[in-house]
Formats: sequence, structure tokens, C-alpha cells
Amino acid sequence: MKIEGMINQLKIDPNQLLKTEKQKDSKFDNVLGSFIEEVKKSNADSVKATNDFILGGNTEIHEVMIAAEKAKTDLMLLTEIRNKALDTYNELTRMQV
Repeated sequence: MKIEGMINQLKIDPNQLLKTEKQKDSKFDNVLGSFIEEVKKSNADSVKATNDFILGGNTEIHEVMIAAEKAKTDLMLLTEIRNKALDTYNELTRMQV
């Protein structure tokens, strides 16, 4: 039985299968990039909250501290992800086939 016949029996649109595969690939490709953007945003939010507090804006000290800790935690997580990725790469390059 040909594949086309099976696809017709299952009523699967082959174009939809290709779109689904492309969506999965693009999601995987963008995970790290989107996390880096989030880290940049949390850092910018921390700087903005700090500047608002220093200039006497409507920002409380606890908001500044929370924003700073969030930015610090995000950066530490990104650094650990990078370190684990490098460790994995180094382990794979040492592997003999």
C-alpha cells in the first residue's frame, strides 16, 4: 500500500504535518534565545526600578530589591545553563565512536 493511500485513509493533511514539524523546530530553536531576552528584560526592569527609587519616583525599596534579586537569579540560571551546555559539548567531543 502506498503512503498516499494511507494518508487518504487517515484523512491527514500532509501540509499540516510539515507545518507541525516546522513549529516544533522553531520552538526548540527559540527557547534559549527567548530566555536570553527575558534575562535582558529583567535586568532592564531592575535598572529602571533602581533609577526611579534614586530619583525619588513612586517606587518602594522592596520593589527595587525584588527586581534586583529576580535579575540576579535569572542571570545565575542562564550562566548555569550555559555551563551545562558546555560540559555536555565537551563530554560529547571526548566520546569515541
